[in-house]
Amino acid sequence: MTSTDALNNAVDAENAAVFTLGVITAFTTGSVRAAVAEQVAEHRVRRDQLNDVLVQEGQPERIAAAGYKLPVDVTDQNTAAQAALAAETDCEKAYRVLLEQADSNPVRQIAVDGLTDSALRAAYWRGIAKQSPLTEAFPGQ
Repeated sequence: MTSTDALNNAVDAENAAVFTLGVITAFTTGSVRAAVAEQVAEHRVRRDQLNDVLVQEGQPERIAAAGYKLPVDVTDQNTAAQAALAAETDCEKAYRVLLEQADSNPVRQIAVDGLTDSALRAAYWRGIAKQSPLTEAFPGQ
């Protein structure tokens, strides 16, 4: 896999996360819904940052698919948390690969920041889903 492939995969993971969080909004309330709104904004910023790198490298911007298959049927806040956790786990994996494949310090920094942010959000969703432990020793593996 090349750095460009890893960038494309990270953008795709971010687009899937934005979609997933959009779906689960209907199944969340209160502070969890507010957290979803913040997380959507964070994923969009990171996606746009990755797309900017692709364009600077002469590659086409990645466009979101029309839809994505969620790993669970979302019917309540618990299944919404499971879907969000799966999206964050996918982002962790994509950023871990990007970190390994990056061929410049700025892209490595984006990968580290993306991996860190996804790991923090994953811990949040594990808490909502009442899973333990909340964190993983090596996110993205």
